[in-house]
Amino acid sequence: MTEPKDLATRRFLKTIAGGAVALVASPLLAQQKAAEFRAVNPPQPTDAPGKVEVLEFFWYGCPHCNSLEPMLKDWAAKLPADVSFRKIHVGLGPSWVPHQQLFYTLESMGKADSLGSVVFNAIHVERNMLSRPEAMADLLAKHGVDRKLFTDTYQSFAVRTRMRKASAVAEAYGLDGVPAFGVNGKWFTSPSMAGGNAQALRVLEQLIERERRGAR
Repeated sequence: MTEPKDLATRRFLKTIAGGAVALVASPLLAQQKAAEFRAVNPPQPTDAPGKVEVLEFFWYGCPHCNSLEPMLKDWAAKLPADVSFRKIHVGLGPSWVPHQQLFYTLESMGKADSLGSVVFNAIHVERNMLSRPEAMADLLAKHGVDRKLFTDTYQSFAVRTRMRKASAVAEAYGLDGVPAFGVNGKWFTSPSMAGGNAQALRVLEQLIERERRGAR
C-alpha cells in the first residue's frame, strides 16, 4: 500500500514546486512589463505647450516603419485634441540622410503627410530607393509637385536646419533604432521593446494617460 502515499507525496512536491516557480515568475513579469518603456534622462523640452506630445522616430527606408505606417496613421488620426503627434525622420546612417532631407523638404512644403505613403510605396513596393534628389523629383512630379520648387527647397538652409534639429532630438532621446516613440519628453518606447506594433501603440496610450494624470 505504498503507491498512494508516494503519489500523494509527488503531488505535494509538485504543488510546492509550482508555488516556487510562481514566486520566481512574478518579479520576472514585472521586469518584462517595465522593459516596455523607459524614462528619458534628462527629460526633454516639447514643442506642444499644454498638450501631451508624441514623437515617432522613423526612416523612410526602414521596412518596420513601413509596416507600422498604416496602423500608426489610423491611430494618430483618432488622437484627442490634447495630444500632439509629430514625426521625426532621423539620419542614423549615411543611406538615411537623403531620405531625411526628403522628409524635411516635404514637411517644409506642407506635403509630408499627404505624400508620405507615396514615398514608402516607392521604396518598399516599387523598389525605387530614392537615393538621389533627381529620382525624388521624378517621383514627386507625378503627384503634382513642382520640380524646381522641390529642388530649391531640398537644397535650402531651412531644410538643413530641420535635419540638424531632428538629429539632436534623436540623440537626446538615446535613439539607436527605428521605429520608436517619445512621449512628452519623458518616456521612450518602441515596437521592439513592447513586443510588436499593436503593443507599442497600447503602451503609448498608457503613457499618454499617465502624463494626463500628472498634469492635473
